[in-house]
Amino acid sequence: MSRVLVIGGGGRIGQSVASDLVKQPGVDVTVTSRDIQSTQEATGLGSNIHAVQLDLDDWVTLEDAIASHDLVIHCAGPFHDRDARVLKTCIQHQVNYLDVSDHPSFTEKALQYQGQAQAAGVTAIINTGVFPGISNSMVRQDVEALDQADTIHLSYVVAGTGGAGVTIMRTTFLGLIESFPGWLQGKWQPIQPYSGRETITFPSPYGRVNVFWFDVPERLTLPQTFPVQSVITKFGSVPEIYNGITWALAHWMPKAWLQNRRMIEFLSWGGFVTTQFTDRFSGVGVAMRSAVTGIRLGKPTQAISTLVLPDTAIAAGYGTGSIAQLILTQALEKPGVWPVEAAVPTSLFQQTMAQRQVQIEQVISPIS
Repeated sequence: MSRVLVIGGGGRIGQSVASDLVKQPGVDVTVTSRDIQSTQEATGLGSNIHAVQLDLDDWVTLEDAIASHDLVIHCAGPFHDRDARVLKTCIQHQVNYLDVSDHPSFTEKALQYQGQAQAAGVTAIINTGVFPGISNSMVRQDVEALDQADTIHLSYVVAGTGGAGVTIMRTTFLGLIESFPGWLQGKWQPIQPYSGRETITFPSPYGRVNVFWFDVPERLTLPQTFPVQSVITKFGSVPEIYNGITWALAHWMPKAWLQNRRMIEFLSWGGFVTTQFTDRFSGVGVAMRSAVTGIRLGKPTQAISTLVLPDTAIAAGYGTGSIAQLILTQALEKPGVWPVEAAVPTSLFQQTMAQRQVQIEQVISPIS
């Protein structure tokens, strides 16, 4: 049996990851959570899953747990505030590592351990999940469809809460505090969060949705992985009213208020309660669109991949669970710390998505 530890496994994303893992043969899963009720819920996912009440700050106990497993999956967000102690400990104990981190500040911390992970023979893949995660592999698929890639344009839309917990709300509001660097026309330029409104046509049932600049790890890692001139990352919500509220917070609310933890908690819980109500009408799905422009056979060409799934949290479980499957079966061994697009070959990505009946449509067409 391969032993997998899911830290933060009592949350909605953690449970989705654990649910995907227990479907794989020969995998024994332990989930941790500081909330006893969440751990009890997780044990209902299958007979080969165990739950332990454990706070991430209980470092002695957590280190013992890490050392006794073959793979650790870090799901305890929000990652805006997390350091890389879990990753560092995995490297020290030569345990492979995944996480569902979704903030560039954490990505930068994790990538600093690249040399140490390589020396220890530890495969550590960060930013797994749906976006980042599946989105990164969609981009790699599109880049590889061209002879030369020039611009990457990633767009996401999430309905309501996306089926996730209050942590996703915290992540959203924390992402509005500061401007961030975007890779445009071959140089880093400051971007205001939730600016640059653009209307993107997603597959049914979403159709035309407004999306806005948002600070995600892909805007940092994709320019490092692929020699492109621009990387655009934009996010939107349905119902549309949530875009308006988020835009107003980003542009009208004093930044000092958003930097106040009590205000973030107030906004997060208020938003979570509200979206739980509207989830009944909007659903909790996700749509993603990767559009890569460049040259193919000497002509300007665009490769576009699209995906729609009915539950965003379950989609995150697919993304992380599929990479865990590849590591546990030794189909993927790449010592070091890597973003998904630098570690997972397109053939393996397509294979694991097909196993989960995830359909990704790709269209390659000349640009007139």
